[in-house]
Amino acid sequence: DEASMAAAEDIYGALLEAGVDVIIDDRNERPGVKFADAELVGIPYRITVGPRGLAAGVVEVVRRSDGSVAEIALEEAAAHVAAAVTTERF
Repeated sequence: DEASMAAAEDIYGALLEAGVDVIIDDRNERPGVKFADAELVGIPYRITVGPRGLAAGVVEVVRRSDGSVAEIALEEAAAHVAAAVTTERF
């Protein structure tokens, strides 16, 4: 939906400004397909933006290395992931 895409683009832009490599998966596929592809590619963090989360003012952040899931306030999502990416040791 438009609101989810607008929020995703805001997070995308903020992460790019922070120097983080980012991909938006805007394909017309089911979420499960997108999540599986992100796993196969090895994306270290996945931010899920959807209508239910937006209604609550949160996004879901999943860390691939340990599968941890956190609900993060929409306005803090980019800073949260940028900090995680810059402090994590690969």
